[in-house]
Amino acid sequence: MSTARTESHVILGLSNQNGQLRASGKPAGGPGGGSPQQPASQVKASSTINNGSSQPAPTNTVIKPGDDWKKNLKVPPKDMRMRTSDVTATKGNEFEDYCLKRELLMGIFEMGWEKPSPIQEESIPIALSGRDILARAKNGTGKSGAYLIPLLERIDLKKDCIQAMVIVPTRELALQVSQICIQVSKHMGGVKVMATTGGTNLRDDIMRLDETVHVVIATPGRILDLIKKGVAKVSQVQMIVLDEADKLLSQDFVLMMEETLSFLSKQRQILLYSATFPISVQKFMNSHLQKPYEINLMEELTLKGVTQYYAYVTERQKVHCLNTLFSRLQINQSIIFCNSSQRVELLAKKISQLGYSCFYIHAKMRQEHRNRVFHDFRNGLCRNLVCTDLFTRGIDIQAVNVVINFDFPKLGETYLHRIGRSGRFGHLGLAINLITYDDRFNLKGIEEQLGTEIKPIPSSIDKSLYVAEYHSESGEAVKP
Repeated sequence: MSTARTESHVILGLSNQNGQLRASGKPAGGPGGGSPQQPASQVKASSTINNGSSQPAPTNTVIKPGDDWKKNLKVPPKDMRMRTSDVTATKGNEFEDYCLKRELLMGIFEMGWEKPSPIQEESIPIALSGRDILARAKNGTGKSGAYLIPLLERIDLKKDCIQAMVIVPTRELALQVSQICIQVSKHMGGVKVMATTGGTNLRDDIMRLDETVHVVIATPGRILDLIKKGVAKVSQVQMIVLDEADKLLSQDFVLMMEETLSFLSKQRQILLYSATFPISVQKFMNSHLQKPYEINLMEELTLKGVTQYYAYVTERQKVHCLNTLFSRLQINQSIIFCNSSQRVELLAKKISQLGYSCFYIHAKMRQEHRNRVFHDFRNGLCRNLVCTDLFTRGIDIQAVNVVINFDFPKLGETYLHRIGRSGRFGHLGLAINLITYDDRFNLKGIEEQLGTEIKPIPSSIDKSLYVAEYHSESGEAVKP
């Protein structure tokens, strides 16, 4: 998969359905000009990530006794942006406190992860002990690290078999988690990580599983298919993680999850992570988890760093309102949500006609186009992404500081996951909701359900609420 160049030709039609619309006459980055700055700590997706079959060669760093091994690390520049107590209210632990392999610690620090977040502090020692976990934590507070670190610590490289599985609800999230896993384990001398999802060639997966694979990161349908075909041998899997467990245990996937577990050893360890836990999760826990350790870091549901506003408009005024927001806000990157695939494409076309470049993504697109859009947007090649709720689950793009609900969702759970795309890892973000007359009861209901306040949008929005440069690390607003 090659990287799209921002100076490519203008595409105003939707004929090729590739999800990338360029505008003529304005910078490809969109409002504000220039290209968004990606934090150095952000994981960059590989340009050959289909099925996880391409990964960097393991790094075997030779460290002599007495060497200061930290001195040789390629650590990204320190992230000086302000962070909220969602990730800073820790017990003061260090990653070295958990007696992790030095090679794993090297990968952790080279990711830019300096100290464990609250969910990581709670999860890592319990997961290392082999106990089942049921964990609730907010979006963007480090859940991936909370399960990947103990998972990698427990991999035995002498065994040429699948030892751990991570199941996620969307293909994009599978690719993202696999890239993080590959990066964190790069010094460990040959941990083999494979991502397998629907929409890709099954034959490639079969050939890949003929070789050594230690960790599989998968969507439910594809991994079950591979297990039932006898290709993915999971009898020695010691740990299975359900990330975004509420979605995986919904009616869409729960039967697949039950069947997948039936192929595993009875001694396996199960880790469930999510921001919301409906009754379906409770039923699954009672059936399959053995005396799970419960973690709940959800005294409040919404992220502290995300400021929420609504603009009361008619349906016909929405595009004009969006254009006004583009011209007035200081957007690094934005994600704009619609309630259907058709509306996503129509809005993306409107935005490009207004003179702003944008990408779009939804579940009905071909998988190679979804991969391309996801990869290029993560790498900052476009400022605006229009999408459906496909993109609400776990997707971590640090540069996103504005989320716009062009169509307001009906469920509080959907709203929570959407606005959680900004304000990642304790940083600042802005959520703006375009509300019509028909949405007014949903707005009130979601405010009450989530215990949050969505305020009327002011004529001018203070940049210190959502623009990193206006804050010091101490959290004090910086005057321009």
